[in-house]
Amino acid sequence: MRADLHLHSLCSDGKYAPAEVAARCKEAGFSLFSLTDHDSMEGVPEAEKAAKELGICCVPGWEVSAYEDVKVHILGYGCERGEAYFRFLKERKEGALVRSEDMIEKANAVLGLNVGLHDALALRARPDAPLHTMHVVRAFARALGATEGDAYRETAGKLYLEFFDRGKPAYSDLCRPSPEDAIDIIHAAGGIAVLAHPGRIRLSEREKRALLGRLVRLGLDGIECAYTTHTEEETQAYSAYAEAHGLMISGGSDFHMEDGVHVVGMPVFEPDERLLNALRSCGVGI
Repeated sequence: MRADLHLHSLCSDGKYAPAEVAARCKEAGFSLFSLTDHDSMEGVPEAEKAAKELGICCVPGWEVSAYEDVKVHILGYGCERGEAYFRFLKERKEGALVRSEDMIEKANAVLGLNVGLHDALALRARPDAPLHTMHVVRAFARALGATEGDAYRETAGKLYLEFFDRGKPAYSDLCRPSPEDAIDIIHAAGGIAVLAHPGRIRLSEREKRALLGRLVRLGLDGIECAYTTHTEEETQAYSAYAEAHGLMISGGSDFHMEDGVHVVGMPVFEPDERLLNALRSCGVGI
């Protein structure tokens, strides 16, 4: 059974509605996917409804944007949208506003612009979606005259790396949850906690192994081993680590929009029975 367990919609910083994401999964020829928007599962009901109509299965999911010294995002599968989730969602939305205001103030000072919080808020496809760093970055890209298309995405990418990334002048770490917070809320919501794209974590291999060991002790359930930008060697290494430490193996594209890199359903990933059974135990009707 082919699956893509890492997909984003316009309910966070993706381009397409949840129903369109489901349709693209159907077109790609696989029968299992997870909508994993940043810090929110608000698009899941729409994705589940569309998936049912298409005869495929949607795993309720999200990607908690956790940070320590670096970005350490945690995927949550099979979570319920209950009291713990809504409390966490409220905290994340409020924290994102505080953090975005901090980034905007810093970026305006460096770039000599007058971008406001309202400019970033206006770039959310849905007014109830959490504000994301890339909404702020895109607001500055527009203020610099970039328009939709490849040039716009290129401008936003350069702005992020030069001004908004960790250690850059407009970076803000205010109100960011830790990996421990992410694992805790995913478990509190009845789900499975999986480390997202470990190959993208900006740590040395020694530091990364130390981080993995700590996350395992904190209750991490799995690792996203098959990922768009992982090399074959990375996929094999993380899979071996997962097997050695009793962790589940996941995989996904991290698709947001057509960007020449991330493609729905790629790399090819087939979940094993252990992961499928764990999802079933969370109430997923596979």
